Amino acid sequence: MQCLIIYVSVHHGNTDKIARAMANAVDADLLQVKHVDAGIVEQYDLIGFGSGIYFGRHHKSLLDIVFGLPLLRHKKAFIFSTSGLRRLRFIHDFDKRLKQALERKGLEIVGEFSCRGFDRFGAAMILGGINRGRPDSKDLRRAQDFARALMTSQCSGHHTCS
Repeated sequence: MQCLIIYVSVHHGNTDKIARAMANAVDADLLQVKHVDAGIVEQYDLIGFGSGIYFGRHHKSLLDIVFGLPLLRHKKAFIFSTSGLRRLRFIHDFDKRLKQALERKGLEIVGEFSCRGFDRFGAAMILGGINRGRPDSKDLRRAQDFARALMTSQCSGHHTCS
């Protein structure tokens, strides 16, 4: 199974660390949003989409890429994010808008991952930032385990997995 991870990491490199950990764990190709086009995406079976969280949602450039994708039937996707706040499903459902956009493009969502990241926005700036040192080695290990579990579950009984 061919895996591509598409991401944007703007301020502190939080999402870059997570994306690289996942890609290294499963030998996935890794692309920043600015290097993505629809032709590339169509070549993969499993595609990860991730960014930091800005005002409760994924970065606008990631959403713009998804909005511009053609219909991608028979493809699977996963979502990942880093944020200053802890994700609470019914309060901070960061993935909702991205998930809906991906589903409208025909992608089946097979997993979601989030972890805290260093944040200095707004009130956090007064404190010198929150979640200093995050993502840490434990977060990176969790990201690797998540990616490996996804690949294992998607490959079980799938004849094109390598």
